[in-house]
Amino acid sequence: MSLLIGYGTLSEIKAKTDNLPADPASQVLTASAAQSTDIKNQTDKLAGVAPVNGSATQNWETAEADVISLGAADTMNKVHDLSLNISNLVGTVITVRLYKKVNGVERKVYEQAFNAATDPPGLPVINGSWATHDIIRVTLQSNDAADNGNAVDYDCMLEAM
Repeated sequence: MSLLIGYGTLSEIKAKTDNLPADPASQVLTASAAQSTDIKNQTDKLAGVAPVNGSATQNWETAEADVISLGAADTMNKVHDLSLNISNLVGTVITVRLYKKVNGVERKVYEQAFNAATDPPGLPVINGSWATHDIIRVTLQSNDAADNGNAVDYDCMLEAM
């Protein structure tokens, strides 16, 4: 078996290999300052941002009311966890809803009802990762007027993308 390489092909190979170092493993890789900054910015994001937690006090029975808005317009985030505490509420139908923009229009993307008397007080509303490039609005509504003026706690973990 023989290998025949034409002169033109041999010239092309030689032209591409003439400038290779004799020992490629000894070459030092260097990154520009801009590349170094980009790498640092990406690795810094892995630590996440400070947890978002607090409470909201609203008239929950009067109407659906905002608990918290997460994220910002044109900013990519991952929500890894969003938990609500409804231990201060007594309603038998506590409805949690999430809204986010879909093609520029805010839409309801999640709705679930809980019973404050029988369900656990801690609600894992988002348990996993949910990516967004806009605001996620979290609302709550109760069927009991005794819930008006009571606090609903929230705790959330975000990661900048």
